[in-house]
Amino acid sequence: MQEEDYEVLRSEADAEPREYSRWDPNRQFRREYEQRHSHDPAYLETVSHNASEPASHPPPALGTKEAEEPLSRHSTSSSSSSTSSASSVSTRTPRLEEIHTQPLSDGIDRRPTVGTVSTTGSIYRHPTENHPEAIRRIETHRSQHQATVGAVVSRRSTAKPKRPLPSIGAGKPYPPPLPEREEYVVEYDGVDDPLHAQNWPMSKKMYIGAILAFDALSATMGSSIFSAAIGPVSRQFHVDSEVGTLGTSFFVFGYAFGPLMWAPFSELYGRKPPIIVGAFGFSVFSIAVAVGKDLQTVLICRFFAGLFGSCPLAVVAAVFADMFDNKLRGLAVAVFSVTVFMGPLLAPFIGGFITESYLGWRWTEYISSIMGWASFVLLLFFMEETYPPVVLVSKAAELRRRTKNWGIHAKQEEIEVDFKELMVRNVSRPMRILFTEPIVLLVTIYMSFIYGLLYLFLTAYALVFEGQYGWSPGISGLAYFGMVIGELIAFVVIWLDNPRYVRKLEANNNIPVPEWRLPIAMVGGVLFAGGLFWFGWTGYTGRVHWIVPVLSGLFTGFGIFSIFLSLLNYIVDAYLMFAASAIAANTFMRSLCGGVFPLFATYMFNGMGIQWASTLLGCIALVAVPMPILFYLYGKKIRGKSKFAPAPDIAQDKRRDEEGRLGGSDESMNGEAEKEKSREGSVAR
Repeated sequence: MQEEDYEVLRSEADAEPREYSRWDPNRQFRREYEQRHSHDPAYLETVSHNASEPASHPPPALGTKEAEEPLSRHSTSSSSSSTSSASSVSTRTPRLEEIHTQPLSDGIDRRPTVGTVSTTGSIYRHPTENHPEAIRRIETHRSQHQATVGAVVSRRSTAKPKRPLPSIGAGKPYPPPLPEREEYVVEYDGVDDPLHAQNWPMSKKMYIGAILAFDALSATMGSSIFSAAIGPVSRQFHVDSEVGTLGTSFFVFGYAFGPLMWAPFSELYGRKPPIIVGAFGFSVFSIAVAVGKDLQTVLICRFFAGLFGSCPLAVVAAVFADMFDNKLRGLAVAVFSVTVFMGPLLAPFIGGFITESYLGWRWTEYISSIMGWASFVLLLFFMEETYPPVVLVSKAAELRRRTKNWGIHAKQEEIEVDFKELMVRNVSRPMRILFTEPIVLLVTIYMSFIYGLLYLFLTAYALVFEGQYGWSPGISGLAYFGMVIGELIAFVVIWLDNPRYVRKLEANNNIPVPEWRLPIAMVGGVLFAGGLFWFGWTGYTGRVHWIVPVLSGLFTGFGIFSIFLSLLNYIVDAYLMFAASAIAANTFMRSLCGGVFPLFATYMFNGMGIQWASTLLGCIALVAVPMPILFYLYGKKIRGKSKFAPAPDIAQDKRRDEEGRLGGSDESMNGEAEKEKSREGSVAR
């Protein structure tokens, strides 16, 4: 692990004592960090200051409600600072109480404020704010702020030589720091604040969700609608069909690189700007493909259309997470996933009918562009910002304008983008997690294989239903509806299973056990492998009734959707604060496979035969079937040895075992005491 990783772990360890302290129960990462900085005088001074802090700053007696609050720790400032500022505080508002979260060390000497500890980051809440959910949201926003690129100044200050501060100008002296600066940071007005996206009316959430789903559907349909145009494009530009297939592959390659750009963009500036920019860019480059006069223009513009079209894949799920709570979030993401996987399967028959008509292949891209422009207009006029830290930026701006108090700000406005940190967090860390974590590596290999087959089917179905059954491109595209129905069945199963998962989660103190996500992937893996055998051995001659190979899509569609959704949730639950990096690595690898697989599909199926090529793919899928089972049985042990997986469920199990042992020893001691009392009573008699 590198310094940035230790910084994240050290920062998050105190974010929420009830939960985050379990991420490092044996203080292993803290000890490693101390060893790395044991010769740093600044760090030693910080440690000594922290060691003396409890003696000089005793915690106050908390009220009953605050004492029972599990989400935060409270402390106060020293008596001297409290006394010196008591008059100013009493004339305005009650003193804010401190909740320790992240370390705060920006290299700037700041004046101490009420409730501020100089060596620790902290957030504040008013004494009247006692709602656990509101406090949890505040802590979550501060944790998000700490993990956002450019939020920590100390990393950038060490990378460049320090320069003297420039003067303000006009001979003005530096103004004093803001008094009690945390009082100038805006927050949400309680748990029911209508500004927070989770408090929006359900009707508003639904229509925004529908617009976003349509945007995702437009982008994913754009990835495969070009497959019907491969033949006409190859003939027009006098190239082999494999070269024409690059039009599909380049688009999916854009999916690989796009999330590395869109994910940090959404964390810095909110969800709305990147989604609107992505829809605009996708529409523009789709038109550029439609009017391209040479092959290189078509291929390059297809890549950039995929780059911009990947934005909804990277951001829409995060928007749903902003709008829906834990009970509905899984179902909302499942709805989004349905649109993502249905898009590549719905587009081929549309593109097939277009290329057969007088419109020609260019209208496949015009249709994509029209859908993109429709998404752009809907997003521009109806999309509202959902990312909580950025919503507070607008609130702070309004307060500044109306009060003329220029100190009021949101924590998100303190962020300064640093390119080196951006590269480390969004390129270096995902690759290190990919190649050092066995869970991420094996899951990514499995998902990359599945995702590659999703686009390989674009070639395989054409070879079977056009080559063997003699169907036209448009009608052969209708055969994908077998897979579409299979995905819908998987979605219904997940929907019906969600209440059981919620009950297990509530019974476990709302601490997720990642392995709970895997059973449906076990079933999906078996069905997916069976579907490949079914498809190959019933469709290779063209003499079996066409409904038989079409129905194989029920198994393959169910497998694709269930495996993807299950394993993605498994990664999120297992890696928590590092989940974004793990998913970025996963997306990068599987998108590369999605672009490469169609390039060799024709050679493989023609060279081996449809039945044996499908058998080979089915055997590979069959070999991967035990992987979710192994993780279900041994995943907890593997996560326990990981450097990146926090494993709060393991910490909870250890604590329960320890409490059970202590409880058993207490019971045995009580039993011995009762026996001793009975013996004493008999002697007395």
